[in-house]
Amino acid sequence: MSNRDWIVLIGFLSFVVVYGIWKTRGKRDIKDFLLANKSTPWYTVTLSIMATQASAITFLSTPGQAYVDGMRFVQFYLGLPIAMIVLSVTAVPIYHKLDVYTAYEYLEQRFDLKNRTLGSVLFLTQRGLAAGFTIFAPALIISVLLGWDIRLTIFMIGGLVIIYTASGGTDAVNKTHLLQMIIITIGMFSAFVVIFYKLPSDISFLDATHIAGKMGKLNAITFSFDWKDRYNFWSGLIGGTFLALSYFGTDQSQVQRYLSGKSIAQSRMGLLANGMVKIPMQFTILFIGAMIFVFYQFVTPPLFFNSVETENIQNSLYSAEYKKLETDYSQLHAVKQENIRGMLDAFYENNDGELDTYLQNIRNMNISELEIKEDAKDLIHKVNPQADTNDTNYIFLSFVINFLPAGLVGLVLAAILSASMSSTSAELNALASTTVIDIYKRLFKKKASDRHYLIASKAATIFWGIYAINFALFANRLGSLIEAVNILGSLFYGTILGIFLVAFYFNKVGGTATFFAAIIAEIVVLAYYFFTKIPYLWYNVIGCITLLIIANLISVHRLFSQNRGTA
Repeated sequence: MSNRDWIVLIGFLSFVVVYGIWKTRGKRDIKDFLLANKSTPWYTVTLSIMATQASAITFLSTPGQAYVDGMRFVQFYLGLPIAMIVLSVTAVPIYHKLDVYTAYEYLEQRFDLKNRTLGSVLFLTQRGLAAGFTIFAPALIISVLLGWDIRLTIFMIGGLVIIYTASGGTDAVNKTHLLQMIIITIGMFSAFVVIFYKLPSDISFLDATHIAGKMGKLNAITFSFDWKDRYNFWSGLIGGTFLALSYFGTDQSQVQRYLSGKSIAQSRMGLLANGMVKIPMQFTILFIGAMIFVFYQFVTPPLFFNSVETENIQNSLYSAEYKKLETDYSQLHAVKQENIRGMLDAFYENNDGELDTYLQNIRNMNISELEIKEDAKDLIHKVNPQADTNDTNYIFLSFVINFLPAGLVGLVLAAILSASMSSTSAELNALASTTVIDIYKRLFKKKASDRHYLIASKAATIFWGIYAINFALFANRLGSLIEAVNILGSLFYGTILGIFLVAFYFNKVGGTATFFAAIIAEIVVLAYYFFTKIPYLWYNVIGCITLLIIANLISVHRLFSQNRGTA
């Protein structure tokens, strides 16, 4: 990177940390620290919700996901608008009227302490691990750029977030989110513009979309139903709705964003605006990935996008073999480029015969390219058996570093890093809230001063930051980050959602029935994960429906037994 890039990158990140500390200094009580005194306007609620969900994983891994698998991942979000409407009608007024700090306080008021504790523990388990992913993503960037040990960069990024989150709490999270979303928008738009500027002069925007479409990268919506297909319209609409209901309605990292709203109306507007904006935003990020794919049809891409592993093998005993693979890959790519231009000409000439021939040639060459890449991965493994051979997370980063002009590289990297900081800060803030309010204050220290709980909240923030840092050290072994973090959430979200749906809508079902149903439902979800190949979005449906059925059956059985006893 150039000096100009470093100035932009370091300057922005430093400003966010200092701004977050300065604007939110002097928090004196726990309500101010955890809920920002319920003074947040709807637009800040919206930006904060989006920034919490849109971590560096979104901007680093999602374009790579589209490059490899096309745009069908956008179907993951189809249920989001439905979930936002449902939550605006149900969860928002309940949480505000009860004046709770966390969503899990409501479970005790509706059921009992054991359900509150279970909900809290499930949240802390999955969100604490997920925070590790959001720290790992930007650490990956810095390690690739500087050639540093990734463990060092994980500690550096995690430490920065801990500093301003522990200092200012929810208000610091909300205020820095506004700045971070601005820079994210500018950075991603700039990258989008550069892609088309860098395309060959005879390839227009329309040409690029035709190429992406013919090569299967604009497959945004798939209506065919297939249990084995991870992303289609039905898994997105049904499974995505359940996931979004759980994430936005029961996950404290999101609930805390709208609990800080000025009023019920402001929180509702924040949620509904998020439902309207999120799908177009995700579509745009995936489209960027599809266009990077088109760009690399006219510029030979790296055989392996992780430059650190590439450098390792080039300096090893297998360097000659790897060089031969790179040569074969480059030659094959040159032939494929000719076929792509031929395909484009045949398309505009309406020559279906030639078009089919070119498409078949391209498919065959894609298969050959994949075979060469597999041979390259085998060599990489020989050099380093611990190497991560899934380079999806490096695709967008490689494009940014190698093809964006000086200054803009720093801007885009600042956008990615700020996305991580915004998401991680919200997660640590929510983890601290749940730890102090639902565990520490409720079970261990019921009567203490407000200052005591404020200090405990800051200490919990630091604890969970360290916890997330430690998990981040292992995150590079889990493949595509955008998928890994959603798989992790889906293992727990269905069960948590089921608990809350019983609380909201099944007044005759008690706490004991719900508690044991939740335990059984979670075991069922884990069994599906370990022993079946059902796509993870369905885990949210399975866990939730299983809990609802079992809780109602237990409740009916208990009622029936009581009636027999009194007869």
